[in-house]
Amino acid sequence: MTNSAYPLHGLRVLDLSRILAGPVCTQLLADLGADVVKVERPGVGDDTRQWGPPFVEDASEGAGPSGYYLSCNRGKRSIAIDMGNATGRAVVDDLIRRADVLVENFLPDALVKFGLEPARLHQLNPNLVSCSISGFGRTGPLADVPGYDLMMQAGAGLMSITGEPEGQPMKVGVAITDVVTGLYAAVSALAGLYARDRRGEATLGRGMAFDLALADCTLASLVNIAQSALLTSQRPRRWGNAHPQIVPYEAFATADGHMVLGIGADRQWQRFCAAVERDDWAADARFTTNPLRVEHRAKLIPLLQTLIATKTTAQWQALLATVDVPHSPVLALDEVLATPQVAAREMVTQVTDAQGRSYRLLGGAVHWQGEPPRVPRAPPSLGEHTAEVLRDWLSYDEAKIAELRKSGAVA
Repeated sequence: MTNSAYPLHGLRVLDLSRILAGPVCTQLLADLGADVVKVERPGVGDDTRQWGPPFVEDASEGAGPSGYYLSCNRGKRSIAIDMGNATGRAVVDDLIRRADVLVENFLPDALVKFGLEPARLHQLNPNLVSCSISGFGRTGPLADVPGYDLMMQAGAGLMSITGEPEGQPMKVGVAITDVVTGLYAAVSALAGLYARDRRGEATLGRGMAFDLALADCTLASLVNIAQSALLTSQRPRRWGNAHPQIVPYEAFATADGHMVLGIGADRQWQRFCAAVERDDWAADARFTTNPLRVEHRAKLIPLLQTLIATKTTAQWQALLATVDVPHSPVLALDEVLATPQVAAREMVTQVTDAQGRSYRLLGGAVHWQGEPPRVPRAPPSLGEHTAEVLRDWLSYDEAKIAELRKSGAVA
């Protein structure tokens, strides 16, 4: 459990979501100190528990949970409830009455089946802040269509602007639509809490219901590219690793690998030219300003490609760091995870779960002044905290918990 030094200490979050977008949202709230209770199906749990390899290996029991599940469920407690069971649904209703925030990603028919429509949630808990996550939102002609990251990347325009100019459209290498939507959902939840409590204490009936769509959040994430399309009525093209409005701002092959240059200001361009002893480039009328470099990129980029291939990545890092020119080596993920910066920011931590399995876990990205030492809770095993949560949140006694277990409502 967290202590009062965490900003969301004392906040109760009921997580009825699964896969990625909802769990990303609730994991962030858990990182900030909320008590997040993850409701899972008995015997099965979140679908991602089986999405591997890789899995946590256990010599005595075989494979443990998948890396996918571990990536978005740290800091939570798991309770196993059969929501297809009327008694199980009644337990969920009791949890809703005690929650501050609810996050779910059910399809419309399941919302009705489980009694999770906004109007009924308001009846159960007028102060509840709820976040409903779906593919296309709860309105519009596609409201009933399920949403999956690959389909969202394709249908919301992201793939059309990703990839080599003459190549196929490409997806981003992580389920970015889910991640972005999870972050939007976390912001929505906090906004709802602020609106509810801004008078200094919760005001009856001030709960809010938020409607998050993967399609909306993905489109919004296209920011300047989407806005340019609105202004010009022209279809954006794919630029590979280049940038449509900044030059040079792309990846280059070095003598032993790859690096990126991100020269977004003319003064940086002048410093770069001085560092590489190309005063002629600095004075060239085609390259003196960024709009001119964009116009003449076909002339400039081959010159830079030839130059950058003459030195190793380390040599370029040493040179460019001295003149404050934005750059970076292109690192593989294993290289990133081993860097001193990642260690200093505690982005990788060691945890031991309830089964005694010890493994490295990705850490949270939010830090704050006065933050206490991080002691992350390992992602829970299925139903690990069922009895504990029923006691803590609902004050159920042992006899009632045993009765629920016997009926199959909880596990």
